[in-house]
Amino acid sequence: MRNLNLDQLQTLVAIADLGTFAAAAQALHLAAPTVSLHIKELEQRMDATLLVRGRRQAELTSAGQLLVREGRKLLLACDDLMEHVQRHAAGRAGTVRVGVSAGVSTRLLPLMLEALSQRSPGVEIRLEAVGSAESMKRLAAGTLDVAIVASPQPSSAVIALTPWRNDPLIALLPASWEVPEKVTPEWLSQRRWASFSAPTQMHGLIATWFAQAGYTPRPFLALTYPGALKSLAAASQSAALLPLEEVEDQLHSPDVQIRHLSPTLMRPMAVAHRVQPDLNPAVSSVLEVLSLFGNEHRGEEMQKHLTKK
Repeated sequence: MRNLNLDQLQTLVAIADLGTFAAAAQALHLAAPTVSLHIKELEQRMDATLLVRGRRQAELTSAGQLLVREGRKLLLACDDLMEHVQRHAAGRAGTVRVGVSAGVSTRLLPLMLEALSQRSPGVEIRLEAVGSAESMKRLAAGTLDVAIVASPQPSSAVIALTPWRNDPLIALLPASWEVPEKVTPEWLSQRRWASFSAPTQMHGLIATWFAQAGYTPRPFLALTYPGALKSLAAASQSAALLPLEEVEDQLHSPDVQIRHLSPTLMRPMAVAHRVQPDLNPAVSSVLEVLSLFGNEHRGEEMQKHLTKK
């Protein structure tokens, strides 16, 4: 059985809209005999008369009216399908599973999602809160497409790792505290401080920072949510150790003060994805947006603010 020819259906709709074969031929950039052939073959396919030619214009029969009415829906659905496929092929549609750890900035994450929705509105992000080690396992197993992980990670033949950010950690301190120009392990070990819980990358980094100076203090609190850590400092309960990027909203707060650590403590992160011969275009779109939020795109206001301290 022959399928309905969409070009012939489009020709019929054009005649219905414009009134004549000649006007339809001009609008569709077709020769007049081609328009006539389209209608003849369409009537044969439908086994029905669709048009009656008058002196001035062509009139639709009842069968023609039905076909035009339902045909418009079919042509619109066809256009939607083509656009959807083209968007998918261009990386502007599809679902991408992204693993993020507790250390990913809660300020940057909404900005990245907003940027993706503007650049590729058809791409849906499915976020999953996953630790770096688990993300690497799931990338290898194919249950994640992209992950933001602590760096370094063990090399893998099936996973590509790209350096993403390398942010300094800072001390967020209650405004009422008398604090030095830079916070040292010795000074902080004698005060209440809070940071991320084990087994996050930052927990290990901070423990090593203290240990290298000969200290092994226990945190006042170990949490997984940056907002809760910032609230502790604002409420004068304890200091909080956080990535610099995480405290942009605190730069002008009267409740806290920010200090660099001495020695400097950096938090490196990488973007990981599965190695594929033909990378899914939607995944490519996500990777492109993530690249926009690398360190080179970080604002200078925080650095200026801290320099004045």
